[in-house]
Amino acid sequence: MANDFDWNDIPLILALARTGSMSATGRELGMDGSTISRRIAAAEKALNLRLFTRDTTRWHLTEPGQVFVEHGEAVFGNVQSMLLASAREADTVAGPVRLSAIDFLFDHWLVRHLPAFTAQHPEVEVQLFADNQNVSFTRREADFALRLAQPTDDAAVLMRRLGDIGWAVYGAGPYAQVPRERWGEQPWIAHEEAKCHLPEMRWLARLAPEPRIALRVNSLSTMVQACRAGVGLALLPCIIEGRDGLVRLSQGAEVFRELWLLSHRDAGAIGRFKVVAAWIAALYEESRHRLCD
Repeated sequence: MANDFDWNDIPLILALARTGSMSATGRELGMDGSTISRRIAAAEKALNLRLFTRDTTRWHLTEPGQVFVEHGEAVFGNVQSMLLASAREADTVAGPVRLSAIDFLFDHWLVRHLPAFTAQHPEVEVQLFADNQNVSFTRREADFALRLAQPTDDAAVLMRRLGDIGWAVYGAGPYAQVPRERWGEQPWIAHEEAKCHLPEMRWLARLAPEPRIALRVNSLSTMVQACRAGVGLALLPCIIEGRDGLVRLSQGAEVFRELWLLSHRDAGAIGRFKVVAAWIAALYEESRHRLCD
């Protein structure tokens, strides 16, 4: 069985398991559907296992297929790490660095500091992806991620707690001078209901009297713009202080959330990754008072 199996099919199997779609897998890997189908069939024959079942819409992993994918991701990640670590550019500060973060961290913090970084390291190509979904460091979907919670489900991740970020109440227009005792009487801008577990949403739920939600959004940047437009009050990161015409109503931060820098466990061996990690950590220390107070 092991002698017949083509190890080059591991990335293909992982991609189909991830997308559940032959066409999406083909686009991702630059292959046509018939080639993918033929190689999946050959892999199943070599392994003497049924890895996938198919219905009218998706490809689904069988139980043996799930076990294969769990081990396959680790194997593929180790191979990728080996190739990356052995590459010549490992010690050079050049090449692409993919950073994933929630949008407001880019819009209201990191982007304004990028010119100084790129001037110092012109051969580093910084790639920013505004996304708060979990990314797989095993599959190299990102090199770094800034997250507001500690992850628990990626064995390849290296975690570093940078510190905290504070949230305060802001308003604009008719809500720019509302006293604290009347906050519960005002319309509020809030996250979508699916995010009711977030600390800022739990804080809002405890406000008395129970506030009326005038608008729900799934983006902090949208929340900032809606607050600026006078839709209602909003609990926003302290980093936006003095921007976008917003007036801060809180004396201090109402809520704190942890900021974590995540990376692949091998990032410390690559020159450009070490430089970016050090830059982000130093930038947090420089900005701590604006992020927390």
